[in-house]
Amino acid sequence: MQTVKVGVADYGMNVWDGACLDTERRLRDLKAIGYEGLERLTAADTSDAMYKAARFRALGMDFATCLGPTPEMGIRWTAAFGKRYVWTDSSATDFDVFCRQVNHQAAVCADWGIRVGLHNHLGSPVESQQELEAFMAACPDCDLVFDTAHLAAADGDPLAIVAAYGDRMVMVHVKDWLVTNPEIGLDQWYNRGRFCELGAGNIGMDNAAVVQALLAGGYEGWICVEHDTHLRDPLADLAHSREYLRKAGV
Repeated sequence: MQTVKVGVADYGMNVWDGACLDTERRLRDLKAIGYEGLERLTAADTSDAMYKAARFRALGMDFATCLGPTPEMGIRWTAAFGKRYVWTDSSATDFDVFCRQVNHQAAVCADWGIRVGLHNHLGSPVESQQELEAFMAACPDCDLVFDTAHLAAADGDPLAIVAAYGDRMVMVHVKDWLVTNPEIGLDQWYNRGRFCELGAGNIGMDNAAVVQALLAGGYEGWICVEHDTHLRDPLADLAHSREYLRKAGV
């Protein structure tokens, strides 16, 4: 039986609240509306990471990866907790330099028995579908933290990416995209529109079809809802998206 967990990538919650002020409270709130954890355990030091990991476990919640104060610590914690991947950690804007640095990170992660995953993102060296395909070819040992809406907002085809790289996905972010100022180009994507709860966008995204394609392809791992921008209590948006995913089959 496939093992799929549904969690939250809580960037948008941090924007709404100003920061994560109480991890345990956040976990309890998310569990109450049907989520199984957060994408990342974020900690200030090793003692904090141990404490938070213990609280996740005591609450019956989980996490997929770790974010430490340095990339090296994040790699060590992720390996120590038996998790699968870390995010790429290059700030390079040049595509070739970015790929070189990611390939180095992939080799380091392999020494620790984990993977590195690219998060495709608007305004980054890997924004469009063409750039994503070029990256996956240039970095064969890097997996994908796939964001459906970042790709769709750049006129990409999420279903095509699932078909081509489903076996290289270590995490999937699902959200929708609402274009509010169509006269503004993607070079100012943060003013062109906003990311929103599932089904609330206006570009014809079908996250349900993406989820069903993942399941049909045997995907095992996390699917995390991520709403970058909330205009009301994030728990209301997240409860809406959790119900959307239930109807989609998870």
